[in-house]
Amino acid sequence: MDLKVWYHDRCFDGACSASLFTRFHRECLGTAARYTYGGLAHRPGGLFQFADFSGGENAIVDFKYSSDPRVTWWFDHHQSAFLTPEDQADFERGQADGTQVMRKFFDPHYTSCTGWIAHVAATKFGFDTSGLKELMYWADIVDGAKYESAQAAVEMKDPAMKLTMVIEGAQDDALIPRMIPLLTERTMQEVLDQDFVQERVGPLMERHLRGIEVIRERSVLARGVITFDLMDLQMEGYSKFIPYYVHPEGTYVVGLSKGSIRTKISVGTNPWTTKPATELINLAAICERYGGGGHPRVGAVSFPADREDLARAAAKEIQAELEAAG
Repeated sequence: MDLKVWYHDRCFDGACSASLFTRFHRECLGTAARYTYGGLAHRPGGLFQFADFSGGENAIVDFKYSSDPRVTWWFDHHQSAFLTPEDQADFERGQADGTQVMRKFFDPHYTSCTGWIAHVAATKFGFDTSGLKELMYWADIVDGAKYESAQAAVEMKDPAMKLTMVIEGAQDDALIPRMIPLLTERTMQEVLDQDFVQERVGPLMERHLRGIEVIRERSVLARGVITFDLMDLQMEGYSKFIPYYVHPEGTYVVGLSKGSIRTKISVGTNPWTTKPATELINLAAICERYGGGGHPRVGAVSFPADREDLARAAAKEIQAELEAAG
């Protein structure tokens, strides 16, 4: 039987989660003859398509819940894990009656989904995670924005940071599925040294450096909120830490960008802010009001690609709310 692993696309933690889940499933259950991969993106008009979950088993990692009965495994750590109250009720029903208690797992307190899968696999299935410490460490650093400084995040000196850039900037749908198995078989440096990865590093680094300058030119800081609009540039894959690199005194960011399938508002909190945590706004709760979601410190909202007007209006409202909060 084949098992298709669906992961948060163009996301370092999503790719690491898919890799760790695959290795855990292969070593502890061994019921799949083949593993294949598919990326999931937050998009308007429904996150899942009926044809997504065909064939054998399906697993979703680091992405929202689906009540489709063909989804046999699910792991997530996002506050906004459930698209509808009905989805949440379906999950809770499966936990209460025991039918899904050993197949679907949720804990919004974990920094990374990779770490959450590792914990569940080790404590409930006896999976040995001792050889995966580098993977788990960097998944927590990247997804939890635990870099020592904005410079460390933006200047990308570590191999894992360059891999993050490659994953987030992937334009070829076959690239990340090709990388996923390697992430639990090789060191970060060894994955980075693969020819098919290296050939992308140079062009992506050039784009990254251009992105720094574009956001420096277009961003404005007012009342603690950094704002910018990149929708005319088709520049969705920029580093989310650049705004804090160019405006270190900012507390929040509200950025507009556009890709081929959506117009996006990215909302974030400066990981290095001196503002007390008790005074920070829950950004996931704000984004949920517009159909998006995320974590308390970072979130996003997606609109149809041709509805720039809706995205700009919502971004203005979010900006005003964050500015009013100080």
